[in-house]
Amino acid sequence: MLKVEQLQFLDWHALSFDVNSGDCLGLMGRSGSGKTLLLRAIADLDINEGKVSLDGLFRDDVSGPEWRKKVGLLTSESKWWHETVGQHFKSSALNLLSDLGFPGESVLSWKISRLSSGEKQRLALARLLSRSPDALLLDEPTANLDPESVSLVENVIHDYKKEHSVPVIWVAHDELQLNRVSDIKMSMDEKQLKEHV
Repeated sequence: MLKVEQLQFLDWHALSFDVNSGDCLGLMGRSGSGKTLLLRAIADLDINEGKVSLDGLFRDDVSGPEWRKKVGLLTSESKWWHETVGQHFKSSALNLLSDLGFPGESVLSWKISRLSSGEKQRLALARLLSRSPDALLLDEPTANLDPESVSLVENVIHDYKKEHSVPVIWVAHDELQLNRVSDIKMSMDEKQLKEHV
């Protein structure tokens, strides 16, 4: 379980909520409402107050890098450090790459500079999942994707969530998508969270 208690950043109201293991919290709200800031606060990337725990382990009891290995954040714009795709994977993760629509081992030799934004987005998800995080924080994971790729991504995340019984927070503007992928939905509004019935 991912447990957020009295989390406060900037001049926001303190936020408290739980996401059970194996469940997905769908989070929506207008642009600039703070959805990304919330994910970054949970991942301990921005200054904040409050308690965050994952399966009983408190964020403050481990280093930032160690916490972020457990709580995997997929940002809306991925970062790449090496020249080729394969250099970003500790293992080839070929099953993940195949499930996300990439052709076998050849993708590992692709140059990052030739990738489309949608390819980068799917590869960033594969890179994140190949590290086996215990929770997922997903910031618009399908924003740049065609319908077929959206379906692939939704299926891969669903399968990972169920197989590993991880809590997921999925930020999106597409309410129909959140209806498909979420067990519970909330929205960011007026610097606080509101649950959708």
